[in-house]
Amino acid sequence: MAAVGDCGGQQAADGSDTYRSPLASRYASPEMCFLFSDSCKFRTWRQLWLWLAEAEQTLGLPITDEQIQEMKSNLDNIDFKMAADEEKRLRHDVMAHVHTFGHCCPKAAGIIHLGATSCYVGDNTDLIILRNACDLLLPKLARVISRLANFAKEQADLPTLGFTHFQPAQLTTVGKRCCLWIQDLCMDLQNLKRVRDNLRFRGVKGTTGTQASFLQLFEGDEQKICTDIRLLANLKEMEEPFEKQQIGSSAMPYKRNPMRSERCCSLSRHLMTLIMDPLQTASLQWFERTLDDSANRRICLAEAFLTADTILNTLQNISEGLVVYPKVIERRIQQELPFMATENIIMAMVKAGGSRQDCHEKIRVLSQQAAAVVKQEGGDNDLIARIQADTYFSPIHSQLDQLLDPCSFTGRAFQQVQRFLEEEVYPLIKPYESVMKLKAELCL
Repeated sequence: MAAVGDCGGQQAADGSDTYRSPLASRYASPEMCFLFSDSCKFRTWRQLWLWLAEAEQTLGLPITDEQIQEMKSNLDNIDFKMAADEEKRLRHDVMAHVHTFGHCCPKAAGIIHLGATSCYVGDNTDLIILRNACDLLLPKLARVISRLANFAKEQADLPTLGFTHFQPAQLTTVGKRCCLWIQDLCMDLQNLKRVRDNLRFRGVKGTTGTQASFLQLFEGDEQKICTDIRLLANLKEMEEPFEKQQIGSSAMPYKRNPMRSERCCSLSRHLMTLIMDPLQTASLQWFERTLDDSANRRICLAEAFLTADTILNTLQNISEGLVVYPKVIERRIQQELPFMATENIIMAMVKAGGSRQDCHEKIRVLSQQAAAVVKQEGGDNDLIARIQADTYFSPIHSQLDQLLDPCSFTGRAFQQVQRFLEEEVYPLIKPYESVMKLKAELCL
């Protein structure tokens, strides 16, 4: 009798009966998955052994051209079953692949891995993969910035209600809000490029200390952006792309749940937690180094880059289809703008010969009456109607439309967007122009 929770059944040939990382099977790009595959890893080991042999031959060791050629001819000829059997027997992954490589290179078998340590192939392969992974992430990040820059430029002058503490504050513009997201991503791009360019090859001798520079990749928190989009979706001001046959909820057909943004938020939190794994390990390295980093390095390096890859693919997809609802934005502005415009109204009354203190008291009373309608009766903000009906304010009745123009409350937001894009964003992403037109495709 099967135990509680035992699914039973036979082993499936397609691997559906064993755990597979959702990052690899559902979310991350094939290119990033390949970088962290066994084929890429062990092919790079063999390439490193070839470079080592060529260098040793140059330095005068008795290594023949025939041995070098034999190694070159078998870089991709990897017997993974033999390697697995050897590792099970030897309990050492590097030596298992030394023997496996030597099996198909009998003439070169005696000089493979000559004078090297396991770190020579292990650490240097990780560094090569990290560099190549950065090269995959950088253009993706640049494309996300580019798409958001286009959106910010289009919406640079569309007034919207700004929030502090998620309470209505001064007006901003949709484009200016988007620039806050872009600024974070620009800093991520600069940091990632610096880390990529500063990766140092370990060499053959090995080094004392740890290679932990990859941690800098994950300081950027892409969660801000998508949290904002989720909140704006609730306010019905902005939405991520929603496909024609997409189902938002299995129970409520009308819902348009922001699943892409939710995915980014979820994976961003996962990415941030991955930082702690290598940090904890680095803090416990004894003397020059220990090897207790090998197990978690196999996991956290791949998981981190596959997660970052998924986040950027999803962000690009979101940024290519952001939808804005100006009428909803305008309605929300009209609910709050009368309160925000009171200072302008007071100034206009003073210019018309009125007393600031008298005007302030009048508006205070009318504002509280309007607030009571909103909070206690669920009605619309009628402050302006009350001001229009009060003869005290008759000197400025003709100016009210101008005083309530939302564009007059956004300050220099439009100019700030234009200057930020021209001076900071466009120069930063210019090196990636050749790959800027690639579209983001989500597997699921």
